[in-house]
Amino acid sequence: MAIEFVGMLPYILLVVVAVWECVLIGYAYSLVGNAADEAARVGAVHGGGACREAALEHISSGWDAPTVECGASGNLYKARVTLNLPLLFPGFDIGVPIEGHGGSPNEQED
Repeated sequence: MAIEFVGMLPYILLVVVAVWECVLIGYAYSLVGNAADEAARVGAVHGGGACREAALEHISSGWDAPTVECGASGNLYKARVTLNLPLLFPGFDIGVPIEGHGGSPNEQED
């Protein structure tokens, strides 16, 4: 039985790593979506600088170089947040972008 376990251990570890990576990718999508929504809400009231700060506030410093783009588009204030796809842990990415988009009715006075 011990020999069978040792033979299967690499496959078990491979499955655990694959599941972990799937969970991390899902978390990254959730994180950028939430950051974009929050950034759009704040940006709709306070403007661009506050939009960027709000997005970065919802992404921990362990993630490498998130980019935030904010701006008005007609009656909407839109935000787009981009992170790179992590490999096994945040901060070690493979350069594949994950984007989150958010929008909120523009409440700024012209």
